[in-house]
Amino acid sequence: MTVSDSPITTCYRHTGRESHIRCTRCDRYICPDCMRSASVGFQCPDCVRSGNKDVRQARTVFGAGAAAGAAAPAVTITLIILNFAVYAAEVLQHSVVDRLSLLPDALRGPNGALYEPMNAPPGFHPIGVAHGEWYRLLTSAFVHALPSDPPFGPAHILFNMLSLWMFGVALERHLGRLRFLAAYLLSALGGAVLCYFLVAPYTQTIGASGAIFGLIGLYFVLSRKLHFDPVGAQRQLVFAVVWLVAASKVTSWQGHLGGLLTGAVIGLVIAYAPRARQGAVQAAGLTVILALLLGATAFRTSALHKDDRPAVEDAKGTGISYGRTGSTGLPEVKELTGITTPLARSRPAEGLAGQPSAN
Repeated sequence: MTVSDSPITTCYRHTGRESHIRCTRCDRYICPDCMRSASVGFQCPDCVRSGNKDVRQARTVFGAGAAAGAAAPAVTITLIILNFAVYAAEVLQHSVVDRLSLLPDALRGPNGALYEPMNAPPGFHPIGVAHGEWYRLLTSAFVHALPSDPPFGPAHILFNMLSLWMFGVALERHLGRLRFLAAYLLSALGGAVLCYFLVAPYTQTIGASGAIFGLIGLYFVLSRKLHFDPVGAQRQLVFAVVWLVAASKVTSWQGHLGGLLTGAVIGLVIAYAPRARQGAVQAAGLTVILALLLGATAFRTSALHKDDRPAVEDAKGTGISYGRTGSTGLPEVKELTGITTPLARSRPAEGLAGQPSAN
């Protein structure tokens, strides 16, 4: 057989293309479009793809993909946009605040006003977390003080969103999107649950500060693990605690404290999960935190239902009131207008959580 009689070799992926180059891994012929540079010669796309499956992907200390550090902080940006969108809805329709705020247990009267909880007389209906509106535990973290609400007004959302950007960008880079979102929402839930336990049942609470305080606690723990602290975790934590105490008269310190403690516990779960099964341990730990918060909510709900005071008819037939046992052991009867006090329109805004200190 002469050279001219030798068979024509073609690319295994493109049979109509003549080829004289072999893949250094599988020894099949490949055309220029299928050549992938290798340490020695060229490889085909299939061998490159197979080889990549055997390469361990780079990850951060806390388990996020290495690409998360270079990606845009999409979750942080989305949360900020969502908060401002809800705020715009509040400004256009003030009733949004009443529908989304954290309200443990109250009555809505026929005039739309809120009243202290009791067994509902005619025309009144119970509302709040204790009556199945559990969504308020999270939606309250996206509601902020209206421009006309003292003492903060629009500064409430502005400082919260500034803090969210400052801590969110740093944390999302190290945790990845899913872990960061879970930490943010769990921190918001932790702050709301402590409010649910400690504030008066008919008190409304709003603001992202519980979630922001959670990010501060989370960042503090992670920065100690990393030995890298570009934001100044200790300074921010001290400022947060000082603000929590100093502003306790005008803000919901319960939401701040609950978020801070929840965020710190989340940080311990994420930072100290064993590397061998890091993702599984972190997911299990966060699930346990969620289960504990939901269990605490269910327990508080049960306690509030036990405290429901029955509505009884006034002995003089003048109206409906709730019964309360007096010194004689008999119910004290008061007229409806004397015992169901509408809530004040001002709400305890959660405050300027995580306000950055001056350098």
